[in-house]
Amino acid sequence: KPSAELETMINKSFGSIDEMKSAFEARAAPGALFGSGWVWICVNAAGNELKLVGTPNQDNPLMKGVADEVMFPILGLDVWEHAYYLKYQNRRPEYVSNWWNVVNWDKVSENFAYVVEKKSGVPVRG
Repeated sequence: KPSAELETMINKSFGSIDEMKSAFEARAAPGALFGSGWVWICVNAAGNELKLVGTPNQDNPLMKGVADEVMFPILGLDVWEHAYYLKYQNRRPEYVSNWWNVVNWDKVSENFAYVVEKKSGVPVRG
């Protein structure tokens, strides 16, 4: 479950967590994001709103020109076929729906708190 702060921002930005999940799943649908890519939950540059972003191939919301503004991802879903084909074949919507069962909301909440405080992307450890 998301932290209280993240849940408040989800509700402010999307209405509810269920509405966010529905919008996210629509962004991840084969017709919405053709071929390979990612779907992201991002914090906007001001740190006061969550947005969903779909990117093709290896693009991400930190790159200038991908969206209206540079945004900071707090959660990303790989929708390249290699991520789901062995188990789900061409059933991407089923993969996305089941993916919510393994989301680490503690880590997503930690990412959210970092981005809101620092107004920058979460560092990646190698």
